[in-house]
Amino acid sequence: MPVRIRSHLFLIASFTLLFPGCAVKDREHRVVVSVPDQTMVVLKKGTPIARYPISTSKFCLSDKPGSNGTPVGRMEIAKKIGGGVPSGMKFKSRKPTGEIVPVNAPGRDPIVTRILWLKGQESANRNAYKRFIYIHGTPEERTIGTPSSYGCIRMRSSDVITLFDTVGVGAAVEVTTERFVTNAGG
Repeated sequence: MPVRIRSHLFLIASFTLLFPGCAVKDREHRVVVSVPDQTMVVLKKGTPIARYPISTSKFCLSDKPGSNGTPVGRMEIAKKIGGGVPSGMKFKSRKPTGEIVPVNAPGRDPIVTRILWLKGQESANRNAYKRFIYIHGTPEERTIGTPSSYGCIRMRSSDVITLFDTVGVGAAVEVTTERFVTNAGG
């Protein structure tokens, strides 16, 4: 590789490391979560590319600290944590512990596999980031499709890995109380 190209690539890499907030945000993808459907749809440039069953709060829809509610409205993915760790890896304080929790392990309900940390974009969800509201994996996969979380959006480990690998930091996330429209052919 010529010296000029190598030095140019070095400058770009150095800038990205020194100023990570200046990295390009993902504006191609959008994630929409329908609370009544307990379903997530991922769009790329407005076209649906994936659909996943999820779980939102078993308590309420709220951004109030201490409510254990899932906040609604427009948010974005602020941080992605756990890329490359094995499926089922348990996280504590957003750090992998080294323990792999099997699917549907009795009495176990930690955050596992991947974390996509959400930041609110509206006054109705401004506390999401400091409340540690994530999209994350759960070993309690038997509860996916029903409201069963403590405020976060839970997914099956295989699904959250795919989502993590698809969307980038800055991707829009919308949690809505609206149902998805389905075409009932006939």
